[in-house]
Amino acid sequence: MSSWATFGGDLHLDLTAGRARGLGLRAALEDALRTAVRDGRLAPATRLPSSRALATDLGIARNTVAEAYAQLVAEGWLMSRQGSGTVVAERGPQSTPAVPPPGLRPPPAVRYDLKPGSPDLSRFPRGAWLAAARRAMAKAPHDVFGYGDPRGLIELRRALAGYLARARGVRTDPERLLICSGVQQGLALVCAALREQGLRAVAVEAYGLPPQHAVIAAQGLPMRPLRLDDGGAVTGELARTDAGLALLTPAHQFPLGMPLRAGRRAGAVDWARQVGGYLLEDDYDGEFRYDRHAIGAMQALDPERVVYAGTASKSLAPGVRLAWLALPAALVEPVMRHKRLADGQSGTLEQLTLAELIDSGGYDRHIRRSRHLLRRRRDRLVEVLAGRAPRVRVTGISAGLHAVLELPEDSPGEDELQARAFRAGLRVHTLGWSRAEGANRPPERPPALVIGYGTPPDHAFEAALDALCAVLGP
Repeated sequence: MSSWATFGGDLHLDLTAGRARGLGLRAALEDALRTAVRDGRLAPATRLPSSRALATDLGIARNTVAEAYAQLVAEGWLMSRQGSGTVVAERGPQSTPAVPPPGLRPPPAVRYDLKPGSPDLSRFPRGAWLAAARRAMAKAPHDVFGYGDPRGLIELRRALAGYLARARGVRTDPERLLICSGVQQGLALVCAALREQGLRAVAVEAYGLPPQHAVIAAQGLPMRPLRLDDGGAVTGELARTDAGLALLTPAHQFPLGMPLRAGRRAGAVDWARQVGGYLLEDDYDGEFRYDRHAIGAMQALDPERVVYAGTASKSLAPGVRLAWLALPAALVEPVMRHKRLADGQSGTLEQLTLAELIDSGGYDRHIRRSRHLLRRRRDRLVEVLAGRAPRVRVTGISAGLHAVLELPEDSPGEDELQARAFRAGLRVHTLGWSRAEGANRPPERPPALVIGYGTPPDHAFEAALDALCAVLGP
């Protein structure tokens, strides 16, 4: 007699544990079924084999299986449906769940997500994306669905080379573009490639994106923070560091919001040339500017010393998982090798669809619509705060999807206001959250919250502003 039955694909039903405890055959079968339901291998509404089929698999009498099924139906573990056989009940008896450690407990329920850097996901251009996908699939050659170039599909690299040249002033060609899953992955690939060439440290802006800081730390590289003022990162400090790579957000500094001053851009490029180092330009919010002319990519100053990084995470959605690097010629092969090791290549279907969306003009149209929407939201945020929280100063709003709310001196402080926001169902970030390890908080910098105005869908935006004003107080 076999002690195992396989059904529903990969599920194994084990009778040996019950038999070892002295249970009879029917009781052991009941015990094995309860265990499978309890640990999730048998999900609610899963249809079980007929008593005849399971009996044949196990090599036992059909009546034994039928009696086990009947007992579990009586206990509430299973349900017997006329014409549909026996299925797992929607909610079987549950054991008391273990309380997860504090670090693993879910966050408070969020009614309004005001985290910075995220778009309104309800605005994803589903129709245009689907139409582009259909067109791309209709004309795609068969070989694009196999293992291909780690840099990405040539169709997308060609489309991006043209788009980046006219929209951001990037000087590159398809052979020097590499498609990755996000700017974080792109940063990791560049750090890994340069570390092999002797990179000892990475210069970062004193305030930035903690996930990027974590990527650098995971590569075993220390960070050298650069001060920030109204002109952006103080790139003159690069010469006093041992860094061989500087991570900058020249178009719209995250989170403070200023562009990098022209002289400092040139100074950073000069530093890279002098030390044989590189700049990694995260083109944060480069496509979303409102009150000033577009600032072209710093990469155009020296494509052999600046790695340009862009992404579709805000222009479309994070779930698309597409970003790109425009690489100096000397880094194409090393970075491509690490991309091959990381995941081989990025998703074919998404690449084909984005290429078609760009080539058809749909991507540009979506960017223009998004820019108009975000500017209206930005203006409404400023208007509401001016009327209901006039002591809060709103800064960093000439571009992008977020704003910095500088708090008055007698405010409860960043952490307390963030806690209040969470209790009110709001997700916000503090300015302190973005401070790089080793960076000192400038004494003249007031406490502040960093909030995103791009995330809430239209129908919830006003309510989110009401909740925010209630947290900030008069």
